[in-house]
Amino acid sequence: MESKKIPAHVFIIPDGNRRWASEKGLVKSMGHVRAGRYENMESLFKEAQRLGVKYVSIWGFSCENWKRSVNERKVIFDLVASELEKFRKQAGKNKMKFKHIGRKDRLPRELVEGLNELEEETKQYDSFNVQLFLDYGGRDEILRAVNEAIKEGKEVDEKSFSQLLDTGDLPDPDLIIRTSGERRTSGLMPWQAGYAEWCFVEKNFPDFTKKDLRKCVEDYARRKRRFGK
Repeated sequence: MESKKIPAHVFIIPDGNRRWASEKGLVKSMGHVRAGRYENMESLFKEAQRLGVKYVSIWGFSCENWKRSVNERKVIFDLVASELEKFRKQAGKNKMKFKHIGRKDRLPRELVEGLNELEEETKQYDSFNVQLFLDYGGRDEILRAVNEAIKEGKEVDEKSFSQLLDTGDLPDPDLIIRTSGERRTSGLMPWQAGYAEWCFVEKNFPDFTKKDLRKCVEDYARRKRRFGK
């Protein structure tokens, strides 16, 4: 693949964790545990780096996911906290920058502290960027940005409004991958993803491998992006 055809920013919606667990006869939360292990994510990160991708984003928990049971939410938050420690050990060696995208006011305090510490420890790296979208919703993000603009009492254009969003210092996604066969956006970045290419994969995320990631990137490279031209 030509380097110019490699997506700079790949976003993954890791769908199908609970369905995977049900198919295996396991409790639903075990799907999150299987999918969210750092060993699993590290394989995808390394493949993305090898392909030349600079940014990989993962949607870990949406604003709508608060409707799930207290136990399931606890499993997800505890899993994130434990895997952050594993990520921290590799971040320095591989020069990976970490950033949390989403709200911090509703997440467990200890988890927020861990997210903030990891952001601070890796902020100087720029060779590869990992974004975790946690307590994130596209509409919620836009509403918060609008209220911030109103609070500041200023008129905004596309560029200045984009900078008010949680993703203000990130490039817009080029390729969005959704697993489990679902074909909907679920409110993901309605502002930033206007020209993103989508790839829908039938596999549930726990079965999604680096080979599947490579196939998605190869499919992206074959597409022609005209941006209205």
